[in-house]
Amino acid sequence: MADTSNPTGKLRGTFSVLWKAARAHPFLALCIYIAVVSAFFLVFPKVDLWGSGLFYVDGAGFVAEQNAFLQKVRHLGPYLVKWVAIGAVGVLLLKLLLPSRPAILPLRIPTFLVTTLILGPGVLVNSILKDNWGRPRPRSVEEFGGDLPHQLVWIPTDYCDSNCSFVSGEASAAIWLVGIALIVPVAWRLAVLAFTLPLCLILSVNRVAFGGHFLSDTLLSWGVTLLLMLSVNWLLYKAPFHPTDKGMDTAMTRMGEKLHDWAGRLWRAGRRKFASARGSDG
Repeated sequence: MADTSNPTGKLRGTFSVLWKAARAHPFLALCIYIAVVSAFFLVFPKVDLWGSGLFYVDGAGFVAEQNAFLQKVRHLGPYLVKWVAIGAVGVLLLKLLLPSRPAILPLRIPTFLVTTLILGPGVLVNSILKDNWGRPRPRSVEEFGGDLPHQLVWIPTDYCDSNCSFVSGEASAAIWLVGIALIVPVAWRLAVLAFTLPLCLILSVNRVAFGGHFLSDTLLSWGVTLLLMLSVNWLLYKAPFHPTDKGMDTAMTRMGEKLHDWAGRLWRAGRRKFASARGSDG
């Protein structure tokens, strides 16, 4: 039990209560997080400028962007995301190609990974928010040597046409890696989080240091991506009508068998046409 007789004990006790509440009601906790972060940066927009200003040097710009090591660090996140996605798609394709064999992983796992990657970093972040909200990146605003005004979060503007600052696509992909902890066995979750959480923080701060995103872009990207991942996780694992691994395996087996039948018919039709063409030439 936390010692509440001193400020440290009270703080620990408060944190413990909040953590338990967040675990019990993760959807509500994420919605509150998004609302609080949004309100904070709308009321105190200069915090964004302050955060980016920590990495800006007058006359030189965002110097971290020129650092070869940090450039390599930036590419680590997309590299890991690519291979996790390839592995997930590979599991699904292998089941279709070998429908009579059991899937090498429960099929809800690769389904979750592929679906959340497409809908989260892909559709929600890059296609909907980044391409329509028009927030200029830090390196483009007047305070950091650009020619555009700094814009607030959630306020659509026409200062940027596509691939804009709000919200961060790479922070979204980084927190997607953290979200893998939602579908791994319980015994693995701590190890997954121990690797992905620091990596997510490093990759996200790296984008702020490069002048590519504001702090608010990163924090809100985490929130909206995790909210979407929790929603898909609920649909696949907890909803009253959620699919089972056995049911998905059966459905994929049938799909694979139909695919094989279709490919076989197409092959036989092609051979007959080829044989007929050769006969007419003779």
